[in-house]
Amino acid sequence: MTSQTYKFQGWQGLDPSSVDGKMVWGEFEPKRWEETDVDIKVTHCGMCGTDCHHLRSGWFPAPYPIVVGHEIVGEVVRVGSRAVGGHKVGDRVGVGCLSDCCVAIQKDPCERCSAGQENYCRKATWTYLTPHYNGDKSYGGYATYHRTSGRFAYKIPESIESKHAATLMCAGATMYSPLKQNGCGPGKRIGIIGLGGLGHYGVLLAKAMGADKVIAVSRRTSKKDEALALGADDYLATEDDSEWHKKYRGALDLVIATVASSKAPMGSYMKLLKFRGTLVQVGSPDDGNFSIPTNPMQGNQLKFTGSSYASPQEVRELLQLVADKNIKPWVEEISMKNANQALLDLEAGKPRYRYCLVNEDIKKASL
Repeated sequence: MTSQTYKFQGWQGLDPSSVDGKMVWGEFEPKRWEETDVDIKVTHCGMCGTDCHHLRSGWFPAPYPIVVGHEIVGEVVRVGSRAVGGHKVGDRVGVGCLSDCCVAIQKDPCERCSAGQENYCRKATWTYLTPHYNGDKSYGGYATYHRTSGRFAYKIPESIESKHAATLMCAGATMYSPLKQNGCGPGKRIGIIGLGGLGHYGVLLAKAMGADKVIAVSRRTSKKDEALALGADDYLATEDDSEWHKKYRGALDLVIATVASSKAPMGSYMKLLKFRGTLVQVGSPDDGNFSIPTNPMQGNQLKFTGSSYASPQEVRELLQLVADKNIKPWVEEISMKNANQALLDLEAGKPRYRYCLVNEDIKKASL
């Protein structure tokens, strides 16, 4: 296709009640076409807890109407003459959280973009929520088509299934970055707090990266068998065992916390760390702030830090790692038409461990 002969339609949240399974299907106007863009026929879109936060205006007021979804995989149907990435019509690509950075608008990129950390660009624009540089509204992947900068569309290795590739675009990338940045590999003991969409990727990736031991931590013992099946070496249940933190007290090099509740026992998480160990927070609560005890940090020179999304280079590395190691995340496909019910299930914690919406008609047409 050389011009737009297709409609952009998607599930729109009109107010905070949309998170209660009340999104409305309808047509929307994508950003004005620019020659740096690509259009993607969406076949798959993963569902992320962040989608729920934004639909309910949990962190800040959402710019309704909003179409969420930042774990997008589909077929390129249009390529701008100045699109970065070497894309061709028919390519299978993925799009994650990031849609552009200051490279697009500044002659001299900022220090972060120059260092390959476009994901921390102060002028970054996101796949949905923030406006594009031309002022137009952004829309995500619970939709039929998606328009974005070619710079942030990633070619998917042939061996990776689309439903897996979609969830790599956020969940996988969000966990890979802190694992890599903090030296996950042989000789390291890693703790993953929260066995959900993010946490299950943490276990899979830490093992694939060669960690000596991976300890999964969640609230209930009910997930123990699943954690071990994912490759965890051991499992701790914080609500079913009052002394859960004693077995590995002072034993772990790195703990990554995916929990998104201000009531999380951060002090107990810190007890798992070795001298000069690191706790990385990737979950963001919308019910208040964490309480961070300073005494264990000072007494053991612990580091408490945060991590957001992965850089473009890290996303490419992740895709190659998953292809090379034949990593198989646990993903359940849900028809796009059932997105509202899937939202309710997501809020109830039912996915094991990631939902991926599938545009069935579009998928069939692409085969």
